[in-house]
Amino acid sequence: MAKDKAPLVQIETFAGHQVITQPNPLRTVMRRVDEKDLDDPVARAEAALAGLSGEFKDWMTIECTRLADAHAAILKDGLNPQNRAELFRAAHDIKGDAATFGYPIAAAAAESLCRIIEHAPDFDQVPPELITHHVNGIQAIFREHGKIEQMDMAEKLSSRLRSVADEYLIHVNRDRPEHLEAIMSPSLVPED
Repeated sequence: MAKDKAPLVQIETFAGHQVITQPNPLRTVMRRVDEKDLDDPVARAEAALAGLSGEFKDWMTIECTRLADAHAAILKDGLNPQNRAELFRAAHDIKGDAATFGYPIAAAAAESLCRIIEHAPDFDQVPPELITHHVNGIQAIFREHGKIEQMDMAEKLSSRLRSVADEYLIHVNRDRPEHLEAIMSPSLVPED
């Protein structure tokens, strides 16, 4: 079987320049697909997400339990670098996953908790009630999520948690202008 010769490079010469056209070897391996067989990767992704959506509540339950366990470890054993890091990771995972799982209001409350952990100059000095209110608020938002009449309350709770956290962080960072700029910046968590 004779191999096809590779097409040659074409050179067009003009008065002030040359145009060099190289052959496209991909044309020989490209497969034409009938219009009715076109793949829609977005539709496939949406279908896969819809198929997983039944598991979202279970995943969110696991994340909220992990957050509660991290908080309980701080209350029981006191604050140390390990349980502080676990509290941050649990809140950060909720912040990142909750919107995907269908709980965007919980994501906003978790972001507020992450901000406290990140920007408090001395986490040992953070009022324990502030952390407890965030943990309890995230769990309540998740627990009451399916109830339409509670949605407005959940949004108010999340907003209030953020407001109180910002007031606290502005106060404790009043002598640290580099942190005030980060604290005053808008939220990265999308709002609905």
